Amino acid sequence: MTTTLPARPLHEDVQHAWQELATASGVIARVEDLLTALPAPGARTAGQRADAAAAHQAARALRTRFLDAYADAVYDRLTTGRTLRPRLDELLEAAADTFPGLVPTVARLAAETGLVQADKEGHEIDQGILLRAVLRSPTAGEHLLDSMLRPTDRALRMLPEFTRTGVAELEAVRVERRDDGVARLSMCRDDCLNAEDVRQVDDMETAVDLALLDPATRVALLRGGRMSHPRHRGRRVFSAGINLKSLSSGGIPLTGFLLRRELGYIHKIVRGVLTDHPDQWHAPRIEKPWVAAVDGFAIGGGMQLLLVFDHVLAASDAYLSLPAAKEGIIPGVANFRLARYTGPRLARQIVLGGRRIRASEPDARLLVDEVVEPEDMDAAVERSLARLDSEAVLANRRMLNLADEPGDAFRAYLAEFALQQSLRLYSEDVLDKAGRFADPTAKSTHIERS
Repeated sequence: MTTTLPARPLHEDVQHAWQELATASGVIARVEDLLTALPAPGARTAGQRADAAAAHQAARALRTRFLDAYADAVYDRLTTGRTLRPRLDELLEAAADTFPGLVPTVARLAAETGLVQADKEGHEIDQGILLRAVLRSPTAGEHLLDSMLRPTDRALRMLPEFTRTGVAELEAVRVERRDDGVARLSMCRDDCLNAEDVRQVDDMETAVDLALLDPATRVALLRGGRMSHPRHRGRRVFSAGINLKSLSSGGIPLTGFLLRRELGYIHKIVRGVLTDHPDQWHAPRIEKPWVAAVDGFAIGGGMQLLLVFDHVLAASDAYLSLPAAKEGIIPGVANFRLARYTGPRLARQIVLGGRRIRASEPDARLLVDEVVEPEDMDAAVERSLARLDSEAVLANRRMLNLADEPGDAFRAYLAEFALQQSLRLYSEDVLDKAGRFADPTAKSTHIERS
């Protein structure tokens, strides 16, 4: 029997409306009782897995119905009428405290820290349900997107020293700004070929914030550093994509990695950073042109990055790939952006068929602006940076981005991505594929993809 939703509440009493609905239906309590009685997910029988899945389905259907009806009221309650600007993790923590049973608590998620992905319950799916509802709302969703464009506290703490010295040394990224007005971001996870994990996402957002906030920076560059990995020792590599070892070991969270990455530093490269500044009356965000230089390869998330840069160079011996179907997860916002560059047929070949694009083949020119010999990369990079160092470039890239990627369309994509990616994280095929990387003696995070 379907439980009737309470009358549409104002944000002040939506908390009571949720408690009333959850109590009347009983489905949230039944899930809790069942999970308490069952063994851990990896130890369950087929019948126990089916029982858990059915209980989760009922609870998630209830959460979805409630949020489809009251997402704006919920968001207003959590942000005090949109006067607060919480980031994703802060929003979800507040939701867990204010609406018990709607999303997992911090303690519940912390209890799964250290578990491999296959042994987790899948509570992040409930986070995906809430975030989809919020992002689908033109009012709540836009407010959340703007909140995620704010500079991080870490970047603000580091900014005075970076402004003074022009250097920031982070674990995964090194930032250097010289007298030429260029902030050079060098990805330096040399042991894992710049495979992305939570550490790299955090460092990248900090680095992007510093480049955007630094008044002496006019143009920014992203390039891979030189590697110590045995197969690529001494050579530059752009990115091996998501760190599959981290995924298998449960270290790739929905909000702290997959959504923060898209709504944080990647979105800031496109839209800029939202902060108070003198020109705010006509340019709310601080934006700058960006160049990417691809040495070696740009796999998965590395290739996704290229779709937001103003100018992309690739060495002639480099290649690009987006093995989303092989890994089983959704490749971020690439499904939204890729066809704009390549057309729908080639986009499907890359995403669904795993087609690898070599820089030397004609189709690569749909994805990169220049292909140069490896020994000529340094000079070509400098020329491209000089070409983009112009106020007219900045104004026109803003208008191009507005035309290419309207905010409402981006928000609608992210809304569905939040839920679908959370489902993918706990799907059987992804758990099986990720499990192949669980062996701690494995030598590489990218070996099956490169």
